[in-house]
Amino acid sequence: MPHVLLIEDDASVRDGMELVLRRHGYGVETAATGEQALALLAGERGARVELAVLDLMLPGMDGFEVCRRIRARTATLPVIMLTARGDDRDIVTGLEAGADDYVVKPVTAPVLEARIRAALRRAEPYPRQGPDGQGPDADRTDHAGLVIDRAGLTVTKHGVALALPPTELRVLLELSASPGRVLTRDQLLASVWDHTFLGDSRLVDAAVGRLRAKIEDVPARPRYVQTVRGFGYRFGPL
Repeated sequence: MPHVLLIEDDASVRDGMELVLRRHGYGVETAATGEQALALLAGERGARVELAVLDLMLPGMDGFEVCRRIRARTATLPVIMLTARGDDRDIVTGLEAGADDYVVKPVTAPVLEARIRAALRRAEPYPRQGPDGQGPDADRTDHAGLVIDRAGLTVTKHGVALALPPTELRVLLELSASPGRVLTRDQLLASVWDHTFLGDSRLVDAAVGRLRAKIEDVPARPRYVQTVRGFGYRFGPL
């Protein structure tokens, strides 16, 4: 039974979402503030949390800061943010803070549950696959000092291990599977987020931006993950 941490200050919304999730078979922990959520994650109950659903508009510490602190603590916990306004700036800021996905309130139960299932799938082990897509014949590849181990799901740069959240790791694995090949944002949305998921390019752009901050020497002048204007992204290195 997957365990979800629901961080929502509106008691009626929180209770309704908790009921829906429990009916779908999820274990649910709840918090009304960011401070409560972070304290819960730091304790024994936090050890079983596999995903967080985080409202951005919280009293006291807002959801953006909560997300940053979650990411500072762990790279692997999927975070889905809830935004009431659907404001572009809020969405972009939340994604830049480390959220993996977002939904705009009011959200229906099927949509929320589908997003949670997709996020949990992204956190599962990635299939072993070589660059030609046919097998594990090139599980460990060195790209000018950036070493990607597809079997061990690890990435190192000049011998230093990099902690990549599941979404960023999957973006890197997809791009690096075929160096030089351009993948459109729609292709990355389908392969990384979920082939049934109707998302938008901000998810891809934010994940690439966070990935570049970790793997590039100068993120503004990327060597490894390059933008092909008007099309999408390709993996180098230059």
